Amino acid sequence: MDTDLVCWKCGGPIHGLPMPLARLAECRLCHAELHVCRLCEFYDRKVADQCREPVADSVKEKERANFCGYFQPRPHAYMPAGGSQTQAAKAGLHALFGIESKQENDKAINAADRLRRELDQLFGDDRKNNN
Repeated sequence: MDTDLVCWKCGGPIHGLPMPLARLAECRLCHAELHVCRLCEFYDRKVADQCREPVADSVKEKERANFCGYFQPRPHAYMPAGGSQTQAAKAGLHALFGIESKQENDKAINAADRLRRELDQLFGDDRKNNN
């Protein structure tokens, strides 16, 4: 299951950490605390106290480590600010390929851009006009 887990704050992959997550576990990329409401299966902005677990104690700071005994990490917990599709796509690729640094991520994006340019040169820009 931990292969699907991503950091709630940056979208980076969470792997290799012992499960269940320790209260002070941190993301290796952005150092955000991970035992937080925002990463929990029960976190839901649409319900009272933003928690679907009916007997859990109230937690004020949803982005800070807590002692909740009902905590269950949820896959794909990353929600980019503003709902940017580009950021969500990058986070998904980041998690899929296990890219662990911004530099590696930039290399992957640059390689994709280079390949796109080569395709455009090979097939011309007519593909854009036909869509």
